[in-house]
Amino acid sequence: MSVLVVGLSYRTAPITLLERAALDTGACRDLESSLCRGDHVAEAVVLSTCNRLEVYAEVSRFHGGVAEIGAGLAAATGVDLTDLTDHLYVHYDEAAVAHVFTVTCGLDSMALGEQQILGQVRQSHREATESGASGRVLGGLLRRALKVGKRAHAETGLDRAGHSLVEAGLEQATDVLGPLTGVHALVVGAGAMSGLAVASLARAGVARLTIVNRTAERAARLAETSGGTAAPLSDLPQLLAGADLVMSCTGAVGHVVDLPVARAASTRRDGRVQVYVDLALPRDIDPGVDDLPEVTVIDLERLGRHLAEAAVGADLAQVRELVAAEVREYLSAVRAAAVSPTVVALRAMAGKVVDAELARLEGRLGEVDERVCAEIRQTVHRVVEKLLHTPTVRVKELASEPNGSMYADALGQLFGLVPAQAAAVTGIGSDGLRGEELTTAGQIAEARGGTV
Repeated sequence: MSVLVVGLSYRTAPITLLERAALDTGACRDLESSLCRGDHVAEAVVLSTCNRLEVYAEVSRFHGGVAEIGAGLAAATGVDLTDLTDHLYVHYDEAAVAHVFTVTCGLDSMALGEQQILGQVRQSHREATESGASGRVLGGLLRRALKVGKRAHAETGLDRAGHSLVEAGLEQATDVLGPLTGVHALVVGAGAMSGLAVASLARAGVARLTIVNRTAERAARLAETSGGTAAPLSDLPQLLAGADLVMSCTGAVGHVVDLPVARAASTRRDGRVQVYVDLALPRDIDPGVDDLPEVTVIDLERLGRHLAEAAVGADLAQVRELVAAEVREYLSAVRAAAVSPTVVALRAMAGKVVDAELARLEGRLGEVDERVCAEIRQTVHRVVEKLLHTPTVRVKELASEPNGSMYADALGQLFGLVPAQAAAVTGIGSDGLRGEELTTAGQIAEARGGTV
């Protein structure tokens, strides 16, 4: 069995496609269950954020796994497979592990080094585990990834390399509005991103802060933490006219602020500048709102360009070295664990031979002093242990190297071990592909022998 990643992100797909492909929590869990019922996927975890949609899977075959995941993504998102193909990337085994660690650290995020991805990976892992879609392989991988992410933030300067999406949005808004101390801010939504927005706005010292949410209780709880006020979603059209800065992240299907509502609000503002920061995917703010006079919309696409410029020159060598070392250590441990069945089978076979020969010897000798028999048994066991010590220790050492499983295979062949006992349960590259990273539609299609 091998680890496979198939997905698309802001690096490979336009925001419009990511918007069409966005999945909510329920849809992610449904996709995991559907994939695990296939012929080639044993475990699956789906990660859906404003930056990406990815499937992490344990698969029996590379080609079959890619085909099933590609079809599953198309079915779950409603986006035709041909539209997805040009934007999908595939990482396999070593490259898959490196990608998962990199994503969890925030190195592949639009907001470089942001910590929110840690919580998103943790939530996806927990929910997939509870549903039974994630098991020993993906569970171990994601637990290790979360530890790597924590290390990256605690032991390196990663947190200084970039900003969160909220901070980047506020920087862009400040460029338009000037200092935020006299601003009336309106936050739409009451989830994790909205909570971060409320906290950031409060620290910025905005003059007024209002939180609007479909569930009034959640808006009220968030307002209490910041000294703001809560309002029902039905009041949004009226509140927009008084808001200089609107930050929205609801995850709702369809636009929360459409063009007619925004136009009406802008008209009532008598030419005063207004900024919308749209952190949602799918987008909360109709893109056409950006064309209104004195109105600026800062969406994920615009933030992505801003953050890419800000990340240029960031010193991330220490973080990348940490991730590379963690990947090597993880893969070495996996390979070493993979030879354990061979070692167990070898020792079991030796034990049976020793027991059989001792029983035959005792039968031929007849009555022998028990102390003599005990000494003979101990001597024979010591001899066998010494003979087995070097090959078993050496095969574990060699297993940590690339292609290390070949040594376990050779040991099994030499001693005639039962294949089922000596099989590597977590083999790397079990179908001949080792650490492949396929990033174009042509490469993916070629690997599958068709189209994704």
